[in-house]
Amino acid sequence: MSQGQTIGDRIRESRKRRGLSQRELAQLSGVSISLVRKLEQGERQDTRTETLRKLAVSLGVPTTALLGDDPGLPLVAGEPAWEPVWQALVSPARDAGDPATEDGLGRALTAAVKLYHDNRYGDLALVLPGLLRDAQAVTPLLRSRVLQLAGSLMVQTRQRDIAHIALSRSLADAEESGSPLDAASSIITMCWLLLLEKEFDQVRTIAVQWADRIEPKLSIATVTQTSTWGWLLLRASAAAIRDNRPGEAAQMMRLAEAAAITVGHDRGSYHSYWTTFGPATVAMKQVENAVVDDKPDLALALAEKVPRDLRPTSDNRNRHLLDVAAAALMLRRNAAAFDVLYRLSREAPTWLANQYMAKDLLAQIVTKRRTLTPQMRELADAVHLPL
Repeated sequence: MSQGQTIGDRIRESRKRRGLSQRELAQLSGVSISLVRKLEQGERQDTRTETLRKLAVSLGVPTTALLGDDPGLPLVAGEPAWEPVWQALVSPARDAGDPATEDGLGRALTAAVKLYHDNRYGDLALVLPGLLRDAQAVTPLLRSRVLQLAGSLMVQTRQRDIAHIALSRSLADAEESGSPLDAASSIITMCWLLLLEKEFDQVRTIAVQWADRIEPKLSIATVTQTSTWGWLLLRASAAAIRDNRPGEAAQMMRLAEAAAITVGHDRGSYHSYWTTFGPATVAMKQVENAVVDDKPDLALALAEKVPRDLRPTSDNRNRHLLDVAAAALMLRRNAAAFDVLYRLSREAPTWLANQYMAKDLLAQIVTKRRTLTPQMRELADAVHLPL
């Protein structure tokens, strides 16, 4: 499908490839034939995300194939292609004609969260404006979850001002809905943002306050309750170690480790992706704390003990590998550090492009070299490091 096509063009092309009439597509998808015709004829330029998803399922294509091809964006702050996401966050919703439903938007959100974990930020940037518009017509709880996803993507791509807007609204909607765990999940993401902004005392304060507020009885708590509590403790520990409070950091980490042992293995619910939590996640955060505390030998020793058979989220695993590279570099094992960075450039290029830490580590590796290998130049391009 070529660039410049409308949604209607893409629907018509996909329908014809499947050998379906408009009526047959309408019957298969449950979308009215009137809407299918209006979209294909250009009378309607847009529709609800859940409607597009129904059409995509019936056509056997990804929803993003109807929205347009991923333009291969570096997806860093300041890119004009983010404009639709910004507008959907700050502007009033417009009526697309076919009302959103809780079930339909919930399914679309599940698919969008998977895009986030698969580091498919280009595809997610295409889907997110529609999700945000649709979320205005559903319950505060579901809207909070959509906004948290938006806030997380903004933090991940270092668009901090708009991330604050999304996460503040996510928290307000979660509290309005009466869901303390969803509110805590928004707080966990907000703490990540504040850590990047070096607001360590604020993170320590709010993370501990919320941990106290939702502290579960581990013997009877659900996985989501325990995991959310554990993540708040990890955020508090991360802030404490950065604020030169190693004793407090260790105390929070011990509590998080107890929560992880209770959970048993890394897992989480479909929407609160920060509740993907368990022994592997905690072990990786122990490595991170050791790097921050300038103890590279300890960091690498702890990295050897990270459970290999458990499955944290991809972004946590990727961040862990950056910590391993940092520890190796601190010990002047430049080749080992480079190998880790190069591996990440192949496995998670979009994620890596948004990591300032990766750029800093590579700069340390190449600064004193007279000549650079082709792989070094390739990696420099991947992390936008001027040479």
